[in-house]
Amino acid sequence: MNISALLTSAGINIGFCALFLSLYSILRKQPSNLYVYFGRRLEKENSRYQDPFTLERFVPSAGWIVKAWEVTEDEILSIGGLDAVVFLRIFVFSIRIFSITAVVCVFGVLPVNYFGQEMQHGRISSESLDVFTIANVKGGSKWLWVHCTALYIITCSACSLLYSEYKNISQMKLAHVTGSPPNPSHFTILVRAIPKSTEEYLTDTIRNFFTNYHGSSYLSHQIISRTGKFQKFMSNAKKVYKKFVRIRVTALDNKCRPSLYRCGLCGVVSNSFQFYHSDYNGKRTDLQHSDTRKRKECSAAFVFFKTRYAAVVASKVLQTSNPMQWVTGIAPEPCDVYWPNLWIPFGQLWIRRLATLLATIVFMFLFLIPVTFVQGLTQLDQLQQKFPFLNRIPNKAFVIQFVSGYLPSVILQVFLYSVPPMMMMFSTVEGPISRSGRKRSACCKILYFTIWNVFFVNVLSGSIISQLHIFSRPRDIPVHLAKAVPRQATFFITYVLTLGWASLSSEVLQTFSLSYNWMRKYIFRLKDDPNAVPSFPYHTEVPKVLLFGLIGFTCSILAPLIVPFLLVYFFLGHLVYRNQILNVYSSYYESGGRMWPIVHNTTVFSLLLMQIIALGVFGTKDAPVASGFTIPLLIFTLLFSEYCRHHFNPIFKNFSAQDFIEMDREDEQTGRMKDIHMQLLTAYCQLPPPTTNTEETYYDDSETGDARNQVTI
Repeated sequence: MNISALLTSAGINIGFCALFLSLYSILRKQPSNLYVYFGRRLEKENSRYQDPFTLERFVPSAGWIVKAWEVTEDEILSIGGLDAVVFLRIFVFSIRIFSITAVVCVFGVLPVNYFGQEMQHGRISSESLDVFTIANVKGGSKWLWVHCTALYIITCSACSLLYSEYKNISQMKLAHVTGSPPNPSHFTILVRAIPKSTEEYLTDTIRNFFTNYHGSSYLSHQIISRTGKFQKFMSNAKKVYKKFVRIRVTALDNKCRPSLYRCGLCGVVSNSFQFYHSDYNGKRTDLQHSDTRKRKECSAAFVFFKTRYAAVVASKVLQTSNPMQWVTGIAPEPCDVYWPNLWIPFGQLWIRRLATLLATIVFMFLFLIPVTFVQGLTQLDQLQQKFPFLNRIPNKAFVIQFVSGYLPSVILQVFLYSVPPMMMMFSTVEGPISRSGRKRSACCKILYFTIWNVFFVNVLSGSIISQLHIFSRPRDIPVHLAKAVPRQATFFITYVLTLGWASLSSEVLQTFSLSYNWMRKYIFRLKDDPNAVPSFPYHTEVPKVLLFGLIGFTCSILAPLIVPFLLVYFFLGHLVYRNQILNVYSSYYESGGRMWPIVHNTTVFSLLLMQIIALGVFGTKDAPVASGFTIPLLIFTLLFSEYCRHHFNPIFKNFSAQDFIEMDREDEQTGRMKDIHMQLLTAYCQLPPPTTNTEETYYDDSETGDARNQVTI
């Protein structure tokens, strides 16, 4: 690929970005799209937007960028929680490290690569991108010291920034635990693999066990039932009830509200929806009692303790000499519990994990087919020599540039859309007990998948196409890898443009949500649903950002031209996701920033991979001294990773006994402990009751005279 093909890809993506951002700045001002672009604010702030017709609504503006930039980290913490802050810190770290990398590589490494061979250079637009990579540096060149020095600067800067971020996020994690209101999960443990007895009920078995061995701290327990169709019926009934109440306050006029009870003969004025609500509440208790015997009790239960410290101790110790019985662990937050997986027998978990691991590996290898096809398009001239039927493609410059420069990354992006649903399904089958745990599991699977298929398979498949004899000498594969990465750097540049810039503009435009909203309103004639606010898709966005970081590190000294494109992506992504967290996505549960260890480990892996590839490149370029100086850098990075793992990682896995004991003492001294104990008994409810006072949850301005806050866009 030459510069003109790269400019073609960049021009197409810049055009799409400008179009999508302009459309967003217009569509976000339209009242019909409020629940698409301001769903979180309409849900949390209980507000609505009223705006008369003005010409300004149809003029593109950049006001949303200013508002997203002005939001402070404390506001993000109060709006999206610690998970949102940690996610945005990924962009902050990336902007800092790649700003340093851009200065070092663009002004230091790039000129060395360009003038690495004694050759006559033509116009920049007609130059091949290979002349900007390390492949253009001749073997044994003394200028390879520049690459080695840049490697040291990037690694030391990245480790310093990583340590600073890990330390700050660890402090925020501790402050989140100690500064939040009393959390029911801190007093609760989840007990699984409870042995069943024919002589007593399961509830008596649990009570007798914990009264006998944890008598001074045991408070109560709640058995987990596999309710099946009954719970599904109750959940659907609650949703239907909410829709009826919403219709009542939004679609009915004051004059139409009063209705006659039954057929109107008694003359009593009433409200039909209130009557339905009362009938529903009256029958709900009878349904619960009549179906109690139909529920299937599982060998699992939530056990509540009087203090946080007692719950933590009980969750960590081995309850019996048989480790497969009375298995305990700290319970997730009530809103974070993934109820469908709690009934899974503890003995099945290892089988499920093994099955999902094998299914993930099979899916990864099946994905080799489209990836190899995509890489073939990037080397169209070589494919035409091996497959003559491809000569039918028009031999025009624009067509060749489009097929080899833009089309491969678009095709790969289309195939990648099928990955998150599959990985989420695998993670669900795996058996996590929390929704945040399910997303973290899917995040790791998608991360491994994208790193393998987007990076390694693209590099190896590109090498296979150009050198089909790669497998004839397996011992030379590391050497081929060192040669192939610079060769595939041009594809990664177009990949950043397509899956980076264009995907961010598509994210802020909310293409799928906008289309769905249009179909609901104008085809199916449905009203807006205030409860249909999406949660932030951490499992898809975190792997995407980390993949770009890996590409940036591995290609920084090999093909420095990619760094400015990555820097633009991280700047734009920081603004886009701040806007989305502020207005669009809602936080239904909190994991306490437990994604950061994944981010840290992936970044360290990227640094190690960058150093290993550089070591191979220095070996192929006959630079033994540079290779020798790279080995200590590898050892230093491994030691740094091990230090951070021991110093910070336990904070994200365990709770501090000192903090919990101090919190327990404070609650006991202030008299709040009794209220906390009362709240624990109803915190974990499989069948949450509907709102009893509809007038407090849904009300009409015309009736109450209350003026709601308006959304400022």
